[in-house]
Amino acid sequence: MSLASTCPVVRRIGILTGGGDCPGLNAVIRAVATDALTCGIEVVGIEDGWLGLIENRLRPIVDRDLYGILDEGGTILGSNNKSNPFKFVVGKKADGTPRHADVSEQCLKHLRDAGVNAMVVIGGDGTLTSAAYFAKRGVYVVGVPKTIDNDIVGSEITFGFQTAVATATDSCDRVRTTADSHHRAMVVEVMGRNAGWIALHAGVASGADVILLPEIPFSLKSVYEKVKERNARGKRSSLLVVSEGAKPAGGEQIVARVDPTSPDPIRLGGIGKWLSDKIEDEAGVEARYCVLGHIQRGGTPVAADRVLSTLL
Repeated sequence: MSLASTCPVVRRIGILTGGGDCPGLNAVIRAVATDALTCGIEVVGIEDGWLGLIENRLRPIVDRDLYGILDEGGTILGSNNKSNPFKFVVGKKADGTPRHADVSEQCLKHLRDAGVNAMVVIGGDGTLTSAAYFAKRGVYVVGVPKTIDNDIVGSEITFGFQTAVATATDSCDRVRTTADSHHRAMVVEVMGRNAGWIALHAGVASGADVILLPEIPFSLKSVYEKVKERNARGKRSSLLVVSEGAKPAGGEQIVARVDPTSPDPIRLGGIGKWLSDKIEDEAGVEARYCVLGHIQRGGTPVAADRVLSTLL
């Protein structure tokens, strides 16, 4: 039996973007859809991640939808990071906690009704975990790793990461000038969750004086001493780049809030303010903090991310 005879006939594919948005998503959509349409395969866009599949919001993608999106940030399909088809929030229990249900069969029906037997799923850990479950249910799935955090196992680099680093680096450069003007220590908090890649690269690129990563619990005493030492030598400022998941030795990560409706309920954040306050109290140096937040996810992808997204 030839290999061709054992391969599925794919005439219509679905494309989905899930999880947090990321520079380069539209470039991936463009590359996948362009190749598929060139091969005579119809393309269906699934809106707002898994939520769109749950709610049967599927629409055709044609050539004109792809024009001019290579350099656009965000995703033309929309995204969602709260809708796990295998644990979907359908209401609340008597105690007020979320009530979940498995609605994956509903999703499979929507795919069958649309004539879609293969999917290209662009997402991070949570989105691709759900995609793997659908693959076990008979859907042909291609997963495209996506995250600015650059923390997906088996991927040397993920698209969006280099844009996030460029944005964070530019922000650090700007923060440094105002820190110099006022003789301050400036703490810049960047994204990354439990991975310190953005903090490391942006910190090195901006010449940060202190870089704090989730992977290496830090000594508060060492941070204080570094800031005081620079101040004593007449340095006009100190720049500290800290990942949102960093923590002091013997301490815990700072949680900004918990979202019980999300598959990933823990929202890290607050280390920047906490560290800034500590520096003022313990090192006696005026300090400020800056949380870059979602600015790292937005905007035009840099050339390297456009190329990587297209080649995927």
